[in-house]
Amino acid sequence: MKYFLLYIKQTLRFVLKPLSFVPAIIMMCLIFSFSGQDADTSSELSFQVGVKVFSVANDAFDKGWSMKRIEQLSEKSQYYIRKTAHFTEYFVLAVTVAFPLYVYGIRGIWLVILAGGYCIVFAGFDEYHQSFIDGRSPQKKDVLIDSCGVILGVIITRIIGWTGRMTVFRPLSNHKKPKESY
Repeated sequence: MKYFLLYIKQTLRFVLKPLSFVPAIIMMCLIFSFSGQDADTSSELSFQVGVKVFSVANDAFDKGWSMKRIEQLSEKSQYYIRKTAHFTEYFVLAVTVAFPLYVYGIRGIWLVILAGGYCIVFAGFDEYHQSFIDGRSPQKKDVLIDSCGVILGVIITRIIGWTGRMTVFRPLSNHKKPKESY
């Protein structure tokens, strides 16, 4: 029975570990699709996000804003909404790239270099991709904002991974191989 459970555990790891990259692939496709929107579609989406955020704030804080006021606030906040979206998208991408690498045993500076480097290069290519879209242009500032999101995402992944290894998963990480006798 013990060997059967060990076999099941190993089989699940063998199957599930590669699937841990699926969220990163989904996130990259999502980012790529947002970047593929023409300027008008992208602006409309940002505007709608702003309207939703200010509507929720209006309800939560009982501000009494009219719909016209909410739309004005959304319009004025477009720059910040877009930059927050950049930061957030790449924060999530970094986490979804770094966690699977962490699961595969990549830790420390190598996690920062591999996950962070990959995500930052993706941000650069994504901005380049925007140069082919009507009304859009690549901006170095966006890559910088994306990079800040990436760095924070990788750092938080490292903190959560280390904390988990030192607390919840400590019994699993302390398995020592039996000494061989001659």
